[in-house]
Amino acid sequence: MSTRYAVILAAGKGTRMKSKLYKVLHQVCGKPMIRHVVDEIGQARFSKVFVIVGHGAEDVRSCVRNDADCILQKEQLGTAHAVLQASEQLGGLDGTTIVLYGDTPLITHETVEKLIDFQEKEHAAAAVLTARLEDPAGYGRIIRSATGSLEKIVEDKDATDEEKKVKEINTGIYSFNNRLLFKLLSKVGNNNAQGEYYLPDVIGLLVKASEKVLAYPTERFEETVGVNDRVQLAAAEKYMRMRINRKHMEQGVTLIDPETTYLSAECSIGGDTIIYPGTVIKGDTNIGSGCVIGPHTEITNCTIGSDTQIDQSVLEDSWIGDDVQIGPFAHIRPLSRIHNQAKIGNFVEVKKSEVGERSKASHLTYLGDATLGADVNMGCGTITVNYDGKNKFATIIGDGAFIGCNANLVAPVTIGTGAFVAAGSTITESVNADALAIARSRQTNKENYALKLNYRTNN
Repeated sequence: MSTRYAVILAAGKGTRMKSKLYKVLHQVCGKPMIRHVVDEIGQARFSKVFVIVGHGAEDVRSCVRNDADCILQKEQLGTAHAVLQASEQLGGLDGTTIVLYGDTPLITHETVEKLIDFQEKEHAAAAVLTARLEDPAGYGRIIRSATGSLEKIVEDKDATDEEKKVKEINTGIYSFNNRLLFKLLSKVGNNNAQGEYYLPDVIGLLVKASEKVLAYPTERFEETVGVNDRVQLAAAEKYMRMRINRKHMEQGVTLIDPETTYLSAECSIGGDTIIYPGTVIKGDTNIGSGCVIGPHTEITNCTIGSDTQIDQSVLEDSWIGDDVQIGPFAHIRPLSRIHNQAKIGNFVEVKKSEVGERSKASHLTYLGDATLGADVNMGCGTITVNYDGKNKFATIIGDGAFIGCNANLVAPVTIGTGAFVAAGSTITESVNADALAIARSRQTNKENYALKLNYRTNN
C-alpha cells in the first residue's frame, strides 16, 4: 500500500454565511463542520493530515486540536495556492494526496478511500470524484474521451450547448499522485476573472501532459456538497441528522419519529432504548439499553445507565444510574449524580448534588449542593437552602432519613441516618441519627377573629 496524505482546505471566511463565526466552525448536529471532516479522515489510512487555515486560524487550530497539522495560508489566492502551502511538508514525497474541503461535513471516509483505491489501482496521475445529476446546472461538467478517461472539466459558464447536456459533474474532490501534484501546482496561472489560482487547472495540465486522469462517480452526491450559506447549512443538518438516526435504529434503538428526534454525532445509545418525539440529545451523551427517553427531553453531555426513564425533562453534564425515574418537568443541572433506582419527580431541580440509591424527591423540590444517602425521602416542597448571598454551603442527609413536606434545610447542615424532619420545619442545626426534628411555630386558633378582618365582600 502506498503512502497517503490528506489536505483539507479550510482557509475561507465564508462571507455568505453572514456571521462572525468562520464558516468551517459552524455546527452540523452539534459538531463544527471541520471536525466532521477531520474525524472522518481520521478513520481512513492516512500517514499525515494537513488543514490549510486562514481566516480565524487560531480558532480553527483549536477546533482541529492535535488530529491534524495546520498550515497557514496568509493570503487566500485560490484553491491551488492553498494546496501549495503544504509543499514544504509534502512536495518531495512519494505517495497519494487527496484534497477535500472543511465545509463538506457529510463526506465519509468510505467514499474517500474508494476514490484513492480507484486511482492507485489504475496507476493514474489523478482521479476526480464525480456525481451524476438530473439537473447539473451550475456545476463543472466532466467530459470523457472515447476510452472513458477524463478529457477535460468544463465550467458551466464556459460549456457549449452540447457539453451542458452532460449530467456528470465535478464535485471538487481529487486524488493525486503527490509528486506530480506539487510539480504542477507552481505552473497554475491566475488568468481568470478572480485573479486566483484554481486547483482544477492541475487536472488540465495533467491531461495536456498525456498523464492518465480518471473520473470516479459516487452514488452519494449529498456527501460532496459544500456549505456556503445558512440554507445549505440547514440542508446538511437534516441529511446528517437522518444519517445519525438511521445508524442508531440499525443498532436496535427505537425512534418513534426520526423526523423530530435530534441526536448528536457523538452520542451513543444502547439497544432497546425508546426515544419519543421532540427529544434532543447533545454532545458526548451515553445512554444505556432499555431506557425510555422523552417526549420533549433535552440531554447534554450525560451518562445514563440502563432501564432508566426520563420524561419531558432537561439534564446537563451529569451521571444517572440504572432504573432511575426522572420527570416529568425535572431539571438535572451540572455535576449531579443520581444513583440506581432513585426517583426525581415532577418540578424537581437538582444542582451539583448526589442522590443515593432508591432515594426519592417526587415533586416540587430543590436539591442544591446536597448529598443524599440511600432510601431518603424528600417531601414535597422541600428546599436545601444552600446560598447566603455570597457563598454556597452543603447539606448532607444520611441513609433512610425522612424529610417532611415544605421543610427548609438551611446549610451547612447534616441530617443523620434514619432521622425524621417534621413537615413545615426550618432546620438550622444538625439533626442526630434517629432523632425527630421539629422547627415551626405552635398553631394558635382565635375563634371568630376572621369576622373582624372585614375582608369579605358583600354579594
